[in-house]
Amino acid sequence: METNQLIQNLKNSDLESWILVQKDYQKYAQGEDIMECGFNKMSGYVYIALENGIQIASCFGQDVDYIVYDFETGEELFFDTYEEALNN
Repeated sequence: METNQLIQNLKNSDLESWILVQKDYQKYAQGEDIMECGFNKMSGYVYIALENGIQIASCFGQDVDYIVYDFETGEELFFDTYEEALNN
């Protein structure tokens, strides 16, 4: 989804989540290639998916989660810090 279109479709708390996600990307992952930015209507997560396999995500303006998909089990693993996600 194009970033402008993404932002236009977000409501207040979703927009707050988008800002939080961007700040954490700039703080911890700047320079990492971005695969996709988006909004998951089912989960409520606004996210930046990175080429390194980590998603920086937030929903309803809450704290950022770092999500790693485990291809062996099909589970999404949630971490409190970017470093924890990297060391998974």
